[in-house]
Amino acid sequence: MRRVRVRVRVQGFGPGLLALLVDEFAHGVLVISAQGRILHANQAARRELDHGVVLNANWGELKVLSPADAKAFQNALAKALSGKRSLIKLSAKDAGFTLAVIPLNPQVGAPCERIALFLSRVGVCESGVFGAFARSHGLTRTEEQVLVFLCRCLSTPEIAIQMKVAVSTVRSHVRSLCNKTASRGVRELVNRVAILPPIAPLQLGQLHQ
Repeated sequence: MRRVRVRVRVQGFGPGLLALLVDEFAHGVLVISAQGRILHANQAARRELDHGVVLNANWGELKVLSPADAKAFQNALAKALSGKRSLIKLSAKDAGFTLAVIPLNPQVGAPCERIALFLSRVGVCESGVFGAFARSHGLTRTEEQVLVFLCRCLSTPEIAIQMKVAVSTVRSHVRSLCNKTASRGVRELVNRVAILPPIAPLQLGQLHQ
C-alpha cells in the first residue's frame, strides 16, 4: 500500500499563540538551551521556579537545588545533547516530581541546541477538567471529595479518617462512584481520571469569569 504524506499548514500559529496554549497545561514545561539557560517556561513551570524548592532560576539559568539531583540532571542533559531522552526523579524535603528531558532536534543527526523539560503533575486529580468530569457524571460534592482521596491512593479506612465518617459510609460512596461512572472498580475509576486532558486548574481570580 502506498503511503500518502499530508502536510497541513496552520495559519497564524506563531510563538505567542503557542505560549498561550502551553500555559494551559497542568504539567510544567520548560525549554532550555544546551547551556542550561531558560528560553521559555509555561505557567505551571514558573510557579515551580517561584516556589524554589526543587528548581529555581538564577539570572535566567535553570538550577537544580539538590546536589545529588543536580548531578543526575547534568547527566540527563549530556544524554539529551547526544539525542537521547531521559526520565529522572527530582526531590527536596517533602516536594518532588519526575522530569522528562527531551532533546529538540530539528532533524536527525543535527546538533541539539534546545532541550524540553516536562514536569510531572502533582496528582491525577490535578486537572482543570476534573470538576467537569464530576459534573458530567452527576457526582455529589461528597463523592467528588472521595474520588480525590482515591486518586491520592488513600485506602477506604484512611479516607474514613480524613472525612470523619464510618468506613461503611465511604464504601457506599465508592459503590455510587463506580455505578455513576460505569467503572468496574476503584482502579478503573482512577484510570478514568488519570487520562483526563492535562489542563491546568483555573486560578482563583478566574473561577467566576
